[in-house]
Amino acid sequence: MEKAYKFRLYPTYAQEVMIRKTFGCVRYVYNYYLNKRRTEYIDDGVSFGYKQCSADLTCLKKELLWLREPDSIALQASLENLQAAYDNFFKARERGDKNWGFPVFKKKSDNRRTYTTKNQNGTVKVLEKHIKLPKLGLVPCRVSKRLEGRILNVTVSQTPGGKYYVSVCCTDVKIPQYIKTGNAVGIDLGLSAIAVTSDGNEYSNHKHLSKSSKKLAREQRRLSRKTIGGSNYTKQRIKVAKVHERITAKRNDSVHKMTTELVKNNDMIVMEDLAVTNMIKNRRLSKAIADASWGEIKRQLEYKSMWHCRTFLQVGRFYPSSQLCGCGYQNADVKDLKIRFWACTNCGAEHDRDVNASRNILREGIRLLDLKQAS
Repeated sequence: MEKAYKFRLYPTYAQEVMIRKTFGCVRYVYNYYLNKRRTEYIDDGVSFGYKQCSADLTCLKKELLWLREPDSIALQASLENLQAAYDNFFKARERGDKNWGFPVFKKKSDNRRTYTTKNQNGTVKVLEKHIKLPKLGLVPCRVSKRLEGRILNVTVSQTPGGKYYVSVCCTDVKIPQYIKTGNAVGIDLGLSAIAVTSDGNEYSNHKHLSKSSKKLAREQRRLSRKTIGGSNYTKQRIKVAKVHERITAKRNDSVHKMTTELVKNNDMIVMEDLAVTNMIKNRRLSKAIADASWGEIKRQLEYKSMWHCRTFLQVGRFYPSSQLCGCGYQNADVKDLKIRFWACTNCGAEHDRDVNASRNILREGIRLLDLKQAS
């Protein structure tokens, strides 16, 4: 199994200069061959593929000597990324997905800068307080976890706030398994509480963005008064970026703790398949939905369940989980989000909207699993 470990880098001034040069060269190679592939196809109708680009890169290095400075594998990885962008575009066209656009040029002003290099014959090593990288040598690094398995590749990145990170991808990793509990849980995602489970547990919505909104607005107002492109503008832009990074870090921490607890304590997890992309178009709720990170919760539950051999299921997004009573009666009035409690007119049972929804989601998940196993 593959697993990635992410660590903070503290490069020296010389190493930082080389990292920035690599970012620039990788971006140049990507844009150069994207333009060349488009030009060759428009002028001659010829498809200039990855192999042709790779062979042409050798000639380009002889013309542009500064392309020899950074790691050559990083430049090659840039061509692989370009080919992947083309492949994803054509696959999206085949399945009729219009949201996936044609590959575009990378800007120098992009918020996130990255490059990827591979481990070849020990060119990448993780030590106690350093990591060895091609062309950089030993880079000071905060190694917070012990690596397992064999290192495949590493990705060096710089955040908009100016911090450097390295993501180390390892294969043949043996992940320790949690003890089987025999428990199954249904999860109803929401905004007042970020998640309510079928056993009555409620996970609070910390609303990290709204709590930092005043500070963020203040820093953004200061940024709006600066001259674009000036040194003071750059300093203030970094301050704004650091506020966003702090919000993201808090949100990721709370989501990771919640999903880990759910996977550890339950053998089966069922949740609703929410159309977050469509729901976020609601102008009144878009900011709150984005801050709740429903999509990230689903992603983490999915891969953590796979790691620890748990069963993860999703019920259909049109399943009326909030409206159903255990006796089978469906109350269509519960579509109104203002109704938090309701009583069944058929059997008289009283329901908490969120807890009832999570229990119905669990029942539906068990039913779908039984059908799957029977087939």
